[in-house]
Amino acid sequence: MCGIVGYIGEKDAYPILINGLKRLEYRGYDSAGVAIIGNETKIFKKKGKVSELEKLVKNKDVSGVIGIGHTRWATHGEPNDVNAHPHTSQNNKFTVIHNGIIENYGRLKRKLEDRGYKFKSQTDTEVLANLIEYIYIKGNGEIDAEHAVRLALSKVIGAYGIVIISKDEPDKLIAARKGSPLVIGIGEGEYYIASDATPIIEHTDSVIYLNNDNVAIIKKDQLTLKTIGNDELKPLIQKLTMDIGSIEKNGYEHFMLKEIFEQPKSILDTFRGRVAADLSEIRLGGLFEVMPKLEKAKRIIIIACGTSWHAGLVAEYLIETLARVPVEVEYGSEFRYRKPIIYEDDVVIAISQSGETADTLAAINIAKEAGATVLGICNVVGASIPRETHAGVYTHAGPEIGVASTKAFTAQVTVLTMIAIILGKNNNTISDDEYTSLIKELTDVPKKVEEILKSDPIIKKISELYKDATNFLYLGRGYLFPVALEGALKLKEISYIHAEGYPAAEMKHGPIALIDENMPVVVIATQDNSYEKIVSNIQEVKARNGKVIAIVTEGDTVIKSMADHVIEVPKSHEAIAPLLTVVPLQLLSYHIAVMRDCNVDQPRNLAKSVTVE
Repeated sequence: MCGIVGYIGEKDAYPILINGLKRLEYRGYDSAGVAIIGNETKIFKKKGKVSELEKLVKNKDVSGVIGIGHTRWATHGEPNDVNAHPHTSQNNKFTVIHNGIIENYGRLKRKLEDRGYKFKSQTDTEVLANLIEYIYIKGNGEIDAEHAVRLALSKVIGAYGIVIISKDEPDKLIAARKGSPLVIGIGEGEYYIASDATPIIEHTDSVIYLNNDNVAIIKKDQLTLKTIGNDELKPLIQKLTMDIGSIEKNGYEHFMLKEIFEQPKSILDTFRGRVAADLSEIRLGGLFEVMPKLEKAKRIIIIACGTSWHAGLVAEYLIETLARVPVEVEYGSEFRYRKPIIYEDDVVIAISQSGETADTLAAINIAKEAGATVLGICNVVGASIPRETHAGVYTHAGPEIGVASTKAFTAQVTVLTMIAIILGKNNNTISDDEYTSLIKELTDVPKKVEEILKSDPIIKKISELYKDATNFLYLGRGYLFPVALEGALKLKEISYIHAEGYPAAEMKHGPIALIDENMPVVVIATQDNSYEKIVSNIQEVKARNGKVIAIVTEGDTVIKSMADHVIEVPKSHEAIAPLLTVVPLQLLSYHIAVMRDCNVDQPRNLAKSVTVE
């Protein structure tokens, strides 16, 4: 959530800041602003898109080689010009941009008000700016800006990624992180700061990822890294693996469409190098040291949110079926606020595209405190989840800019499928022949997805017929029930049509009451062990005049004769089917959203990465 960008060096800061904010638009936001140090600190901020900020700034003096920028997703205070970042302290000594939530801001605000401070905004960020200033002024010149920041942060409860400008020390930026990510890019006599690497990649591939409780004091030719307690640290410089082309649309109308069509490559990249060339073995190097614990686990707990939770549900079917290990799938947000029973021999798998999901990170800490082995599945190198877990696997999906996750989901399911296959082999719950057959099936997925993508014109025509529907129902059984949930979520996210996913057999326990000639029902109905039962479910829908859009196995004639529309996918093992059947649902959601004139890549009220509660 929110976006941070900063620059210090010899170049004009404003173009770097404004382009960086555009790179960060995918994260979700409702206002934007910049602060630039020239002869004085100049602040411009505006409710709405970055384009509105550009209009405000046009013909204004934006000269200066040091600056910070921010896109805000409202938490404390409504979206408006006043609540937009940056925020300045009462005496203009500190200017702050902030991602995260200061949980004890109310108590801090009351104490500051008792000391004569007045507030312009409703934000917790302005409280932090004034707290830093109060400590700085109270020091009577005996503490510098950095010291004031560290003392203020020691009094803060909550999460933050912050960058600070000091009026009295205008040659530096101060950045700090706890819970909300920050990355620093290293150039020649210059530094870049951002909440993720997308604004940095076009300038440098050398970066430092801040850890929790890190404070960076940055001048144009010097970076000092400390803890909040003033212990100096040696920065760990890493290389970015993404390239600028991966965060461009490359001719596609939307990032979401580009990312749907990238799935043959992203799935291939996720198993590339992990599957032996002769298809005899799967090797996941990131799990090598913990594999004995994974094999002996009496229970696996999967923790995730949103689309990643749906990937976890697929994994429950995969692992229980192939490896015969009990699996529980938990929402991170629920797991952290009840009293979960966790044993030391449990294995916990945390799934997150960004690696920064706040609820999932909190759940990881609970599991670690209980002594469980915690694994991470993440798409972003250097993110918090890979650093906080004992071991894990990167998905290699590449940057995903569209808020509605597509290729990240199939990459996650690919990794989880590999884990299930390995466990099945090592636990002797699948035969050698089934082991090699499943590997072959998995490696065939990229080509099969390419075939499915050729159905895009058909899916577009179906979308035209149902773009004005007010409700959708998605049905699936077994492995395909989580796919139904994911399909419904995609439609809700980007088209704003109400949709629900259900196990097909549960239709008779309530949802069937909704079905009439105006209710499109999407049925994922490939040929598997429950095929005859799903056929019966389709007949029940048709008996009530429901409109059926069926995802079927190539060559199916039975369902084709009953359904209003069919979209074919290549034949596969039922354990592999989720990777194929979800693709038409992504395209269906995409085309409906475009036809409804929705903002596909930046749907209202949503953010790409939920880094606050």
